[in-house]
Amino acid sequence: MREFIYYSKNAVTAGNMIKDNLMKAGRMDIVCNVIISVFFTSNAMRDDVKLHLIFDGPPNAPRHLVLESNEEMPISKKNVAGLIKRMLYKSPDSEGLLEVFPGASIERKSFEHLVKELDSEGKDVLLLDEKGEDIRKMNLNKKPVFIIGDHEGFPSDKKKFLKKIDKVSVGPRVLFASQVVTVLHNEIDRKESQ
Repeated sequence: MREFIYYSKNAVTAGNMIKDNLMKAGRMDIVCNVIISVFFTSNAMRDDVKLHLIFDGPPNAPRHLVLESNEEMPISKKNVAGLIKRMLYKSPDSEGLLEVFPGASIERKSFEHLVKELDSEGKDVLLLDEKGEDIRKMNLNKKPVFIIGDHEGFPSDKKKFLKKIDKVSVGPRVLFASQVVTVLHNEIDRKESQ
């Protein structure tokens, strides 16, 4: 399974805060682009992919949204923002995943808690960083989980926590989060086809 974490410091954590202008909802427009890049190819939906979204914006931070590809997942390129909005409306104020739709769950969980949990499950948690090891030189046989930050990067407390995490780079330039996902998929697709 390909697994990604997208962290957003400002993404809103209440459904009623998502209106027509997604930029004003803590850059929910970027979140939607990341979701599309994680799950969709030109003419199909990827299978065996999981995306963790951590929203740390107002008013109910943190929120951990989990999207997992499956045949019943109610998502299309057109309704990504609507799905996120509906998930946030149903969000519990406690830990413990609540399945809102097939393949779409939400809970109250911090970024640090999620990363530690995935690491304890034996997954190879990797932070996307321009100074990291080149993805093309890495062996990705373990279960990688790629951490991607939003357009502002990580706040200082998160940076301190992330110092212990292995870093990986997708190339010499800083890319949009959705582009990073596309490059990662492409590199893994290439390795799997060899």
